[in-house]
Amino acid sequence: MEFIEDFTIALQRFIKQFKEFWRRLKKNYGAMIGLVILAGIFFCAVFANVIADEVLVVKQNASIRLQGPSAEHWFGTDVYGRDIFTRIVFGSRISLTIGIVAALSALLLGGTLGATAAFYGKKIDEVIMRVMDMLMAIPATLLALSIVAALGASMTNLLIAISFANMPSFARLVRSAVLSVVEMEYVEAARACGTSDLRIIFREIIPNAIGPIIVQTTQSISGMILEASGLSFIGMGVQVPNPEWGAMLSEAREYMRTYPYMIIFPGIFIILTALSFNLLGDGLTDSLDPRLKD
Repeated sequence: MEFIEDFTIALQRFIKQFKEFWRRLKKNYGAMIGLVILAGIFFCAVFANVIADEVLVVKQNASIRLQGPSAEHWFGTDVYGRDIFTRIVFGSRISLTIGIVAALSALLLGGTLGATAAFYGKKIDEVIMRVMDMLMAIPATLLALSIVAALGASMTNLLIAISFANMPSFARLVRSAVLSVVEMEYVEAARACGTSDLRIIFREIIPNAIGPIIVQTTQSISGMILEASGLSFIGMGVQVPNPEWGAMLSEAREYMRTYPYMIIFPGIFIILTALSFNLLGDGLTDSLDPRLKD
């Protein structure tokens, strides 16, 4: 019964906060532009099979290789005669999956460690954060590259590498957010009433610390997509013939002077995706900031 009551209260609070959040987000034109672009990219990812023929993703046709954009092949064809538009549409699934799954995984791992360190403090805090400091001393891309090199190049290993490499930054963020809440009077009152630690965390701390966590997670997705594209570009990420945007750039780099369209279209989609997540993240920063009431 207590769980149902807590869930009902949390749901009512969430609905009320979401209405206020959406009202403020709509006033941010940059965020709405980013949201529209993201909606289009997500539409391509979800309905890729409706938009294009999946067979054309890997089907090679030497008779139409290196043809420029036309009515039949909107973005042209690559060196193997594959339709670039089809590969980009299906590649949106891979790039979005990598960015979102890696960000949520890093948040889950780092957030758990950061929240534990902030809530219990003392020696637990010292041990966890010193380990995170050691990991943060290594650049995230270099750490991810080392993990992929050790595990082998594949999409699964790329997800593991990017998630682990970005975990320390999430641990620090969540720790900072929780520390700003854990000493509040309502948390102390809950402790004085004998409320369990788990209930305090989920009912009192997380709802009041969620704002900066959502913002950081949204903005980190763009960084992780770029990171995955970079690793795929050097052959340490998603392997060909999978239509990942970074891998497509890698295949096209030899032809960038003679057939620039091969590198322009995947590059545009990488830029648009990263830009839209950053624009949305900036809008979320303003919309979730309790100091900005309008």
